[in-house]
Amino acid sequence: MVLLQRPLSWNSSMVLLTYPSFRLLLYLEWLLLATALFMEVLLPFEFSWSLLVRVVAIATFSLMGLRLPMVKLETKLFYTALEFVLILLPTTQHSLSSRSVFLLCLVLVMRSCLIFKRSGQLLVLGLSLLSYGTLVLSRPIVADKFMREKLIAMSLDWRLSNILLFSLTLVFALLLINALLAERQSREQLEIAHLQLEITNQQLCQYALRIEDQATLQERNRIAREIHDGLGHTLVAQTIQINNTLLFWESNNDKALTFLKQAKELGAEALLEIRRSLSLLRSNPLQGQSLQSAIEKLLTDFHQTTGIEPSCKIDVPHTLPTEINTALYRIVQESLTNICKHAQATSVTVRLLARTGMIHLSIEDNGKGFNPTQNTTGFGLQGMRERAVALGAQLNLQSQLGTGCCISVSLPLSKLLVF
Repeated sequence: MVLLQRPLSWNSSMVLLTYPSFRLLLYLEWLLLATALFMEVLLPFEFSWSLLVRVVAIATFSLMGLRLPMVKLETKLFYTALEFVLILLPTTQHSLSSRSVFLLCLVLVMRSCLIFKRSGQLLVLGLSLLSYGTLVLSRPIVADKFMREKLIAMSLDWRLSNILLFSLTLVFALLLINALLAERQSREQLEIAHLQLEITNQQLCQYALRIEDQATLQERNRIAREIHDGLGHTLVAQTIQINNTLLFWESNNDKALTFLKQAKELGAEALLEIRRSLSLLRSNPLQGQSLQSAIEKLLTDFHQTTGIEPSCKIDVPHTLPTEINTALYRIVQESLTNICKHAQATSVTVRLLARTGMIHLSIEDNGKGFNPTQNTTGFGLQGMRERAVALGAQLNLQSQLGTGCCISVSLPLSKLLVF
C-alpha cells in the first residue's frame, strides 16, 4: 500500500525513475515553458519593465511545478488560483501573448490532472477554455474602414479555429494523462499483488518447513517408541535368558541349553525389529517398485515371520503419485506390524481396489481385537490417521474384544488431481 499512498508530483522519484511516460510528460512541460519564455523574450526582443514582469511570471509559474500540493483541498485551490493569476495578470496588464497563454494553460491543465480528481480537472479545463477564449476574442482588430469588414470576418474565423484547436489540445492532454495515471495505478496494484504473493509464498514455505519438522519429530518419536517397546523389551528378555544360562550352566546343562536357545530366538527377533525400524526410516520405502509389488513383498515377509499366509487382492492404477503410494504402503506396513505384535491372529486379509471413483484399502484380521476408545493414542494408529488426513482420505477403525480388527481407508480419485 506504500506505493498508492505516496504523493504524486513531477519530482517524485517513482515517476521519474520507474515510469518513462511520466518522465516524458515532465520533459514536455519543461519544453512548453521554455518555448513560452523564448517567445516572450525574443519575438521580438525589446527590454522593458513589461518584459521583466512577463519573464518573472513565467519563471514563477515554472518553479511552482517543482512541488504540487497533494493533501489539503484548500492548498490545491490556492495553488491553482495563483497559477491563473500568474497567467492572466500579465496578460491583461503587460500584454502576455496569446501563444504563451496557450502553452501555460496547457501546462496548468496537465498539473491539474495530478492534483484534482475528475470533477476538479474538468473545472480547471473549463476555466482555462473560458480564459483563453475571452483573451482571444477580446483582442482588438486594427484596420482601416475599407478593409475592416473583411478583416473582421477573417480574424473571427482564425480566432474560432484557434479556440477549437486549444480546446482539442486540452481535452487530449486531459485524456492522455488520466490514461497514464490509470496505467500507473494498475501497475502499482500488480506490484503490490506480486509482493503479497511473494510474502504469502514465503509464509507457505515456512509453514511447510514447520509441518515437515513436526512430521519428522513425530516420526522419530514413534520409531523411538517402537524401539523402546519392541527392541528394548526383546534385548532385556535376551539378557535375562543369558544370565539364566550362565546361572545354570554348571548345575543343569539341559535347562541352561533351553535358556540359551530362547536367547537366540530373542536375538533373531531383535534383528527383525531393527530391520523393521530401518525400513520405516527409508524416505522412499518402495525403492522403485510398484505399489502392488511392494505390498506383496510386505505380505511375504509377514508370512515368513508369523507363519500366517495373508489373503491379498490388489487392483489399482499403476500411475498413482508417489505420495499416495508411500502413504498406502505405510498404512499397510503399520497394520501388519500391529497384527504381528498384538493381534494373535490366524487369518489376515488385505484388499486394495479402485472402484467407482474411489480407492479402497482394507486390512482385516481375526485376532483378539481391542477397544478403539481405549487405544487411540498409540503412535501407529496416530500415524495412520495423519497419513490418511494428508491424502484427504477417510480412515475408519472397527474392532471389538474377541472379534478381530478392520482398518479401512477411502480416498476419492478426484483428490489425486491435487498431487
